Amino acid sequence: MSSPSVVVVIVEDDHHKMLIYRYLRSRGLSSHQITTKLSPSGQGSAEQWIRTVYATEVRAYRIRHAKATSAQATGLIVMIDADIGTVQNRLKQFMHALEESGVPKVEHVERIALLVPKRNVETWILRLTDCAVNEETNYKRTRHDWHELIPRASEQLSQWTRPNTALPEDCIDSLRRDVSELNRLQF
Repeated sequence: MSSPSVVVVIVEDDHHKMLIYRYLRSRGLSSHQITTKLSPSGQGSAEQWIRTVYATEVRAYRIRHAKATSAQATGLIVMIDADIGTVQNRLKQFMHALEESGVPKVEHVERIALLVPKRNVETWILRLTDCAVNEETNYKRTRHDWHELIPRASEQLSQWTRPNTALPEDCIDSLRRDVSELNRLQF
C-alpha cells in the first residue's frame, strides 16, 4: 500500500505527540504529511476532549479517504492513556462516542488506529528503551529525561512494526496490541 498523503494524529500530551511524530518520521513520512492535534492544556479533561474530537476526525478521515486516489491515501491515529482503567474500557468509550455522534463504527480495513498505552505512554517509552515495567505502576513522574528517551523509543517502535518482526516475550499487553494496530495501517 502507498504511503499516506496525510496522517492526522490526535494525542493528549507532548510525550504522545513526540513518540508518534518520531515514529511516523522513521516510517518515511515527511513532516508535511503529519498533522497533529494536541489536547488543549488547562481546558478540562484531555481524555474527554479526545473522545469528543474522535468522532469528528473519523468523519473527516472518511471524507478525505473517499476523495483520495490510491496515491493519496490518508490515515488517522488517536492515542490516549488507559490510566487506571483497562484498555478494553477505553476502547468501549470510543465506540460509544461514535455511536452518540451517529458515526458508524471503524472497520478493520480503515487506516484508523486507536492506541491505548496502559497505564500511560511513559510505560511504553520505558519498555521500548529496554526497561522492565508493568502496566499498573504510574511511571509518569519517575524520571525527568523523557525527551531524551523518546527518540530511542520511537525507533524501537518502528523496528517492532516492521513485517515479520517477533516481539519480545516480555512485551507488555497494551504495546503488543497496538503494534498490531500500527501494522494494520501499513505505513
